[in-house]
Amino acid sequence: MGRKKMELEKKLIAYFEWFHKNPELSYEEYKTTAKIREILVEAGVELLPCKLETGLVAVIRGKLNGPVQALRCDIDALPVMEETGLAYASCQKGKMHACGHDFHTVSGIGCALLLQERREELAGTVKIIFQPGEESSLGALKILETDEIDDVEMIWGIHADPTNEAGVLSIRQGYVSAAVDRFVITVKGVGCHGAHPEDGVDPILAAAAMVQALQSVVTRNVNAFHPALLSVTRIEAGNTWNVIPEQAVLEGTVRTMNREDRILFEKRMEEIVRNTAIAYGAKAAMEWIAGCPATYNDEEMVQKSIRTADKCNLKVVPEESSMGGDDFSFYEEKIPGCYIKVGTGKGWAIHQPGFRVDESVILSTVHYLTELFLDI
Repeated sequence: MGRKKMELEKKLIAYFEWFHKNPELSYEEYKTTAKIREILVEAGVELLPCKLETGLVAVIRGKLNGPVQALRCDIDALPVMEETGLAYASCQKGKMHACGHDFHTVSGIGCALLLQERREELAGTVKIIFQPGEESSLGALKILETDEIDDVEMIWGIHADPTNEAGVLSIRQGYVSAAVDRFVITVKGVGCHGAHPEDGVDPILAAAAMVQALQSVVTRNVNAFHPALLSVTRIEAGNTWNVIPEQAVLEGTVRTMNREDRILFEKRMEEIVRNTAIAYGAKAAMEWIAGCPATYNDEEMVQKSIRTADKCNLKVVPEESSMGGDDFSFYEEKIPGCYIKVGTGKGWAIHQPGFRVDESVILSTVHYLTELFLDI
């Protein structure tokens, strides 16, 4: 490795360790934003004057004619207590970069620094989006409320992947992550003594029937070749052992890849909830909280991503579909996108207290992203 590369890697690792030590939750990324701004301003990188409370957008204007492209780098952390034992572990109790957003951030910074140096070779414009609030599933909307990506023609995103060896890229055309929706069902009955259920209407019984019946949407209404799932993740009712309560609450998530299936779920669930409640003499209402849509990788962008990986001597494996979600998909409702997973060393899964990123992947990822934008 040449001296210049070694110096860059040393600098990027120092930045990465600072971000890892100083995690901030969604929409609280004030110090993170300030640090990114400080680094980029010092390097002479232009920052766009977008009205964001946290997060920012950098721009590198090439000397040659070409498209306007963007790279999304999310910057927020999670409410997780770190258990990695790293020398640069989180200094914020109960907060941790357990999803690799510190890695995403420093990769975007490194890409901006290299593109700034190589503007003579760059055809077009590259915008580096340091996005807040990805873990809220809605942070991308903060960027979309500005006009900073109105001229962007294609957008790229990366994500840490602890299921692959360091530096291995996972890329595949088509849907790679699911639409994420949440539901809250409130079942109203009539409370009574547990010894005299005939005097009331048991909302727990109705709620239990709903848990079973809702699964029929997946098994009987959705095409068997379409990935889809429904999970009831919270049931809450009552506060003592001998009283049938007045109310029960169910909460959970629906994950789909197909747009029509997403619409179908909401409709069928509302029907099942309403009619099951009637069957048990209760009343019920369902609140549907829409999250991000499914993430779809554009075919031409995938081919370019693989071609650039070959040029950088990086191994590429097919990206596995995930029923997890990413608000990167909100950008794709407007422009073509490609979401690439970067192997960060096999180990603890994301969102877990032992998750960590192999620092050796930082420099190779930065060079890969830089070549991705230079290869027109």
